[in-house]
Amino acid sequence: MPFWSLDHHMFICDTFVMTGGSIVNTQREFRRHFNIGRHGDIPSPRTIRRWVTSLRSTGKLTNKKPPGPRRSAHTPENVDRVQQATQRSPGRSARKHASELRLSDQTVRCILHVDLGLHPYKIMLVQEINAGDYAQRLAFARNMLQIFEEHVDAIIMMSDEAHFHLNGTVSKQNCRYWASENPCALHQRPLHSPKVTVWCAVTKECVIGPYFFEENGVTVTVNSHRYIEMINNFFISELHVRGMNTRTVWFQQHGATACTARASMDLVRALFNNHVISRFGDVPWPPRSPDLSTCDFFLWGFLSPMCMRVSHVPFWN
Repeated sequence: MPFWSLDHHMFICDTFVMTGGSIVNTQREFRRHFNIGRHGDIPSPRTIRRWVTSLRSTGKLTNKKPPGPRRSAHTPENVDRVQQATQRSPGRSARKHASELRLSDQTVRCILHVDLGLHPYKIMLVQEINAGDYAQRLAFARNMLQIFEEHVDAIIMMSDEAHFHLNGTVSKQNCRYWASENPCALHQRPLHSPKVTVWCAVTKECVIGPYFFEENGVTVTVNSHRYIEMINNFFISELHVRGMNTRTVWFQQHGATACTARASMDLVRALFNNHVISRFGDVPWPPRSPDLSTCDFFLWGFLSPMCMRVSHVPFWN
């Protein structure tokens, strides 16, 4: 917004009277007198009328601000109040702190950031990795690069199982923790809760599944027998429908006991020509590494709503 001086106010009011109240002529004379270009800022018709009305009603050209310092809620007392409130409830949002303290949201956020030097840390779900896992993850990456170089027609198929709990999930968007340093706080949730168990396999061309491990509509634990049954009755037929040549597929599975049992490994090795990426497989799969699987960082978040619908189990927040 341009700054209008007292000279601007005086010229507008005088010219408005001289031109008989013509807004257009007043603006034209204002532009010529102050040498303002075609695209330069000039008072709008609304501004001109407001200035003239103010002069006629109050006899003043400008509305001066009342004397004294500018009132502000950003005081040492309020800084102390915000600090105490944050120490009591560091997980409470700035908006709720503002409501409780009867301050504006902008004031509270300014105090939190500028005066207290706090940052709203957002909850993030991560996989715990042990110190010895880094070398195995690096070795796995190098093995996969070598496979890609030696087998240009290789197809990587990644599979995984997931449990979709039906008692709600953590809303990371609404979780904040105000602190000067990352608190690395843990979010606890019930160990046993209603869930559905789903299996899927992913390639660059398609998604096979989902397959629900259940009997008579009830979720069951995945063991070696049920895993082999899924491969024979579901997985193999899906591969045939898609016309996939399993001899060129490198099949990845995680290291759960159901997948790495002797009978399970014999079946997948025979099916995929000893191209098995797994614990005890032809290419070792590093432990505690779900972030390396396509299912984990792409598929499960996409399938979550669909799995809730298919399971016919009520879902609530």
